[in-house]
Amino acid sequence: MRPIRLDMAGFTVFREETTVDFTDADFFALVGPTGSGKSTVLDAICFALYGTVPRWGGARGLTNALAPSATEARVRLVFESAGDRYVATRVVRRDGRGAVKTANAGLQLMPAGFDVTKLDTGLSPDDLGEVVAGTPAEMEEAVLEAVGLPYEQFTSCVVLPQGQFADFLHAKPATRQQILVNLLGLGVYEAVQKRATERAGQAEAKLEAVDRMLAGLAAVDDETVAGAQAQVDRARELAGAVAVAVPELERARGTAREVAAALAALDAELAVLAAVRAPDGIAELARAVTTARAAADEAGAAVALAEEREEKLRGELAAAGDESALRLLLKAHADRDRLTAEAETVRAAVTGAQAEHDAAAQALAEARAAAERADTELEAAFRAHEEAKATDQAVALRAHLVDGAPCPVCEQVVPRVPAVPAGSAVARATAAGKAARAASEAAKRAVQERDAAARDLDRVLLRARAQHDQLRARLAELDDQLADAAAPAALRAALDEHARLRRALEEAATAVRAGRDAARRARGALDGAEERLRRAWRDFDTARDRLARFGPPAADRDDVAAAWATLAGWAGGEADRRRADRTGLVDSVAAAQAAATEVEERIAALFTAAGLAVADDPGRAAAVAVERAEAELRRLVERREQAAELREQRAGHEREARVARALAGHLRANNFERWLLAEALDLLVDGASRILRELSGGQYDLVHDKGEFFVVDHHDAGLRRGVRTLSGGETFQASLALALALSEQLAGMSTTAASLESIVLDEGFGTLDAATLDTVAATLESLAARGDRMVGVVTHVPALAERIPVRYEVRKDARTARIERTGL
Repeated sequence: MRPIRLDMAGFTVFREETTVDFTDADFFALVGPTGSGKSTVLDAICFALYGTVPRWGGARGLTNALAPSATEARVRLVFESAGDRYVATRVVRRDGRGAVKTANAGLQLMPAGFDVTKLDTGLSPDDLGEVVAGTPAEMEEAVLEAVGLPYEQFTSCVVLPQGQFADFLHAKPATRQQILVNLLGLGVYEAVQKRATERAGQAEAKLEAVDRMLAGLAAVDDETVAGAQAQVDRARELAGAVAVAVPELERARGTAREVAAALAALDAELAVLAAVRAPDGIAELARAVTTARAAADEAGAAVALAEEREEKLRGELAAAGDESALRLLLKAHADRDRLTAEAETVRAAVTGAQAEHDAAAQALAEARAAAERADTELEAAFRAHEEAKATDQAVALRAHLVDGAPCPVCEQVVPRVPAVPAGSAVARATAAGKAARAASEAAKRAVQERDAAARDLDRVLLRARAQHDQLRARLAELDDQLADAAAPAALRAALDEHARLRRALEEAATAVRAGRDAARRARGALDGAEERLRRAWRDFDTARDRLARFGPPAADRDDVAAAWATLAGWAGGEADRRRADRTGLVDSVAAAQAAATEVEERIAALFTAAGLAVADDPGRAAAVAVERAEAELRRLVERREQAAELREQRAGHEREARVARALAGHLRANNFERWLLAEALDLLVDGASRILRELSGGQYDLVHDKGEFFVVDHHDAGLRRGVRTLSGGETFQASLALALALSEQLAGMSTTAASLESIVLDEGFGTLDAATLDTVAATLESLAARGDRMVGVVTHVPALAERIPVRYEVRKDARTARIERTGL
């Protein structure tokens, strides 16, 4: 596989459309600062082909394909493999829920001589060539067929990404063997071996089948064939004799069947005529219908009388007036008596409440007058206190002093305040003021208490008056309602009459229901009797219809019993006449059956003489005997011919099985293929060892033993070390040597489409010292100078990049990464 052109848009760090043209870049380097996106170019190649990238950790890392905040990523790779040019395309998108999925994937085989620069003109996908795969599922098989390597082996032999450079070196023997099988196309030998094994199995199965068939074929000689021919002749003679006797037998049997049918018909007529008899109890049916009809009429009349009485009582009850209106008037009389007494009680309560209210109003007025007097006295005491203070200011000032506090006049501390002199006017005025204030406050409290009591009595009086007014209004309504009403005693008498009429009406309704039930039962009994009579007539008509072919007499439709008696008498006479004819018909049946038996015995003797069992159909049995004898003869002849043919087939199957089994044995995995793999591994290790000696300055050789790799350290007395014990720089040198040997030598030995037409290294150049780096560069230059494959490296080491003619400089800014081709 050799990349030609890579287009990216929205892919990881390459947010904008970016194209990398590998045309004529046989030896190139991807250079740039760490993190600029150099390895992303290799990621894009792997992603376009296989849909995943090694450092993503599998297909689940598909979200890594999208650039930050991008909703779509597109990668298109044009590459050559085994002389054909392909274009692989993959598109991934982010949906509205944030999930990233592959929206499009395809592989197309491009026409011969297609100019890749036309891709810049906006060609449609249909212009790119034949579609080899159109879905992600189809891509896996199509890419494997085009490139010749699965994903794991592609990243171990062609594009060696960071972290996987030493995979082939450290791979398990079985894994390494499978890589070599794919590279060398040794799978074809395995397929041939499997096919040979299958062919051997099929030939052996056919051989066993032929042996079973031969075992079942007994030897057939000329005497056996002659006996079969004689049996055919005897069967044909029997068939001729039976052909003559069978028509005679058919005629005798036909005569016997006709006479027997006539006897059976006569017996059937006798059975029908003898079965005619009147049903039991037929005479009582008419009487039962008459009795039931009389009972139904009587019950109907009783119902009519009960309904008439019920209707009369219903009219009397309607004429007695509205019962609910009477009850309402009687209740109004009771309500008026009750409310009259209640109104007297409420009127007395209103009078008492009015008296209490007037007394409370008088007490409130007196309390307010006392409060006014107390306020006047309090004001006089205040004036007297002020006059006393003006007269004796020292005593007045003393009232504001506190022990230990400064004096407000002289600002000196007063250790102890002197007591007020006895008989001081200020003291008397202060005492009088306190007494007046207490009296004023007591008078105010008395006013508040009497005001609250007066308000409570106001509410009580208002409620009593409202209740009294309501009672008076309700009594006025009742007086209007009872203005023209009867007295309570008359109303109660009218209600009693209503109750009596209602009871009588209920009794009449009960009698009506009972009468109707009795009438329904009587009508049901009448319907049943009439249905039985109709059923009796239907049975009679059915019996008479069965005798219609004999011409029965007419029936009296007024009396079913008489009709049955007439029909039964006529049927008995007809039966007697037929019994007289039956004797002669029985004799005719016996004679016909004897004639048929005589012919049957003659035919049975023919079959016995031929050694065959007697059959119900002698003509067919004779024909079958001929067919079987002829078939047996043909079978014997065919078995003799078949045995000869099977012996020839057996010899051919035996030869085919022997050749296929020998070929499968030669091509077993532990023989031919193992030898080829050992040879390939020897060539690979020899080439890798030569390169490693150059890279290490003659210090190391690479050897293998039982599928495992070792290095021989010539600077340490030829010490043999496992490759997993090597340091980082040593591992890089060994891995590079092995990768270059894979590219250089195994490509020439591969017999399939798996061609190592390019190798790209992305690992470890910065760990090498100057001498080793120079050796690596010289080795890569020599490999590229051969011109049979593309060589690429990913590095940020200037000393190595400067020695490579074509460089792709990768730069990254805040928005996107860019690639610029420099050099030749």
